[in-house]
Amino acid sequence: MTNNSDLITVIKSNYYKFSKGQKQIAEFIIEHYDKAAFMTAAKIGETVDVSESTVVRFASSIGYSGFPELQKALQVLIKNKLTTVQRIGLNDDIINDTDKLHKKIIKNEMNNMRSLYESIDTKSLDDATEIILNANRVYILGLRTSSTLSNYLGFYLDVIIDNVKVLNNSGINSIYEEIIRIKEDDVLIVIIYPSYSKITIDAAKFVKEKNAKIVAITDTESSPVYGLSDVALMAKSNIVSFVDSLVVPLCLVNNLITNISLKEKADIVEYYNRLEQLWDNHSIYQS
Repeated sequence: MTNNSDLITVIKSNYYKFSKGQKQIAEFIIEHYDKAAFMTAAKIGETVDVSESTVVRFASSIGYSGFPELQKALQVLIKNKLTTVQRIGLNDDIINDTDKLHKKIIKNEMNNMRSLYESIDTKSLDDATEIILNANRVYILGLRTSSTLSNYLGFYLDVIIDNVKVLNNSGINSIYEEIIRIKEDDVLIVIIYPSYSKITIDAAKFVKEKNAKIVAITDTESSPVYGLSDVALMAKSNIVSFVDSLVVPLCLVNNLITNISLKEKADIVEYYNRLEQLWDNHSIYQS
């Protein structure tokens, strides 16, 4: 299988070997990799006027087991390269068919959820749980759209354990002020999805230098924090529009919360018994 980061280079270097039809495919992918990543083999063939089988043979000729594997490699490749403007244009072909567009978005989420269901690593979840529960302090960092996930995780972990700190989203100086005293018995839970935040990556590198533990929640092994982490929990967040979908990553976060809560069930029951008594005493919620 071809290295994702070298995909375009491989296509260019093998260009002279391709048949006429394969050269048309190569040119299309090089110029429109952002759209090719989300097109079927049949659609690419139709676009460049070659057969679907020619597209499949092209994928095999550059080291892939078939077109689906090439398509996945293209999707990984574009995650760091695709601009917001390009992402807005991904659905231009169906923009006037809102029913088709909405179904495409939902189908994509379903496929991603199915992928998580089939590939979820329970050992990594257990390892992450042990690291978090054994830590002196738990720091959580997620910027941009990942801040939604970090705040959500922080809210529930704060119920389960009493040493949780969600790092401030106001800038790199504030983040370093928060983690400057991080120690070897602490853990940073870093949540990062494309486009990868440099501030998040640099903070993770700083924590690694301090020999503290890192639990990463990210998309693939090509994520820049994967190699820095002691445990990596992965859930895809494939792009179908300019909106960063959090559906599947949120499901993974829920699994982590549940796993931790099962280890601390007695404390959680006691916490909510006391809390619900306060709610009743102060009429917090209307029945």
